[in-house]
Amino acid sequence: MIETRYHDSVNVLQALNAGGTARGTLAPFDRAEWFALIAETGLAPLIAVASDGDNAAALALTENGGRITPLRNWYSFTWREYAMAGPPGDRLLEAIAQQLKARSYRVTLEPVPGEDGSAARLARLFRAAGWHVILEPCDINHILPVGGRSFDKYWESRPGPLRTTFKRKAKKVDVEVLTHFDAAAWAAYEAIYAASWKPAEDQPAMLRAFAMAEGAAGRLRLGIARAAGTAVAAQCWTVENSTAYIHKLAHLESHKALSAGTTLTAALFRHVIDIDRVELVDFGTGDQPYKADWMEDVRPRFRIDCLDPAHPKSWPPLVRQMLRRSKP
Repeated sequence: MIETRYHDSVNVLQALNAGGTARGTLAPFDRAEWFALIAETGLAPLIAVASDGDNAAALALTENGGRITPLRNWYSFTWREYAMAGPPGDRLLEAIAQQLKARSYRVTLEPVPGEDGSAARLARLFRAAGWHVILEPCDINHILPVGGRSFDKYWESRPGPLRTTFKRKAKKVDVEVLTHFDAAAWAAYEAIYAASWKPAEDQPAMLRAFAMAEGAAGRLRLGIARAAGTAVAAQCWTVENSTAYIHKLAHLESHKALSAGTTLTAALFRHVIDIDRVELVDFGTGDQPYKADWMEDVRPRFRIDCLDPAHPKSWPPLVRQMLRRSKP
């Protein structure tokens, strides 16, 4: 017998993982601590859980205006199910999908990875539970499979203009890579970001709390580039399970001619490849052209839009979807 229930606290995710009933965490965005940080920004958790006495599965969600979406924000590279692989997890996830029809007429899940089977799995199980499901790409993820190379070997394959820029500008800045949280260095990062071309941070307090926790766990890689003692570029990376994640990067437009961002990025790549020995570097979501200079492959991220065809509120979007798909 499967029991489904809802929780307004992310603590249940920690209990699931500690009990070994959910698959092991694979990325920062899978951990209960990550969802707790998001909840602290003001999003109300709706943790849907199903259990059968031996196993449990969960979806970390939130509810707004009658629609259900993932418990995530723009810092999240991915979102996916919290369940073990195979039939036991499938049965529990399908039970959650069935129960959600009593809660909302629409569930939209994104950005879900495809390479681990999550997107196809969730789409299949929501369909089995009676939802009308549209599965479509919504973003891309630039990555670098290291393939056992050293940094020097990797660098040989970079575009000529990038290597030329680095050769001309590298000596104009001093670079520091910290593997712990440093308040002064983080303040420099925040000042650089605020003065950069980037949009204002959505939740700067959350990002700082995340960096502090990652620093305490030894996973933080915080890079600062300085010119004549002034911090001009900064980047926040983390390393976990043989993967380096590039979370944030910024440089001062006033010092753009120094190409400090290029020098700093190269230093961090060298660190994670030669010292941390990562197997993959993940540049998050977005198709900014500069990412292609550093990375060698892309992966899709998917949106799974689920509508309950029995609910009148679903009918207008269902008609719009049908008309859109019928156009040549």
